[in-house]
Amino acid sequence: MKIENRVAIVTGAGRGIGKACALRLAQDGADVLAADIDQVTAQQTANEIRALGRRSLGMGVDVSKQAETREMAARAQAEFGRIDILVNNAGIMHIKSWLDLNDEDLDRLYAVNFKSVIYSTQAVARYLTEQCSGRIVNMASMAAKTPRPLYIHYAASKAAVVNVTRALALYFAPYGVTCNSVCPGTVDTKMWEYIDEETGKIEGRQKGDTLRQRIPLIPLGRVETPADVADVVAFLSSDDSRYMTGQSLVVDGGVYME
Repeated sequence: MKIENRVAIVTGAGRGIGKACALRLAQDGADVLAADIDQVTAQQTANEIRALGRRSLGMGVDVSKQAETREMAARAQAEFGRIDILVNNAGIMHIKSWLDLNDEDLDRLYAVNFKSVIYSTQAVARYLTEQCSGRIVNMASMAAKTPRPLYIHYAASKAAVVNVTRALALYFAPYGVTCNSVCPGTVDTKMWEYIDEETGKIEGRQKGDTLRQRIPLIPLGRVETPADVADVVAFLSSDDSRYMTGQSLVVDGGVYME
């Protein structure tokens, strides 16, 4: 895949799927600004990218803050001279009955999962449209397709990501910029450890039971890895996906089939 000598920004790059995406893009030849709300983990990812022989910058960014996303894009442009790829991966999960949701629950979750996509994309829009090329990949979730009562608010935020991806695809199409989203399933990350534990508490299961019950439902027979997701993100970031835009790619081992 052709990503050599391009510049990528990956949000939520300190761990999990975001880190896997940042490293995969670097392996494919991109220089990467690794952004995360945790400066320490962002820097760790950047160090690993530099060990691969690519340029990298680790940056602490709260992507729910518009000013910080603008600074992020400006730093990438100043450091690397251009921006070609934006991976909007940053996100949070919250297990709670919808009957108990309050202002704080909804405001924080939508700020990180949805507003961040708007703000980060705004921040890079000028650079991408001026050069008439680029790739935007937004991280959604299988929850956008198959919501559950214990995370209605999370599912809705990810459905919003899928929908805004389509709208942004139409906006950017005249400039040669594509915009697609990815919907992972059950991924072996800290987030899924949290889902397993909190769901178990509410539904009366032991830690690990929720995950074990999911595996037989996956046709490919195993839990997804961050690298499984990163491989698809790398494809959508490359020239090989040049005629795809506005799409929502499900990467879940075959659980959901359209």
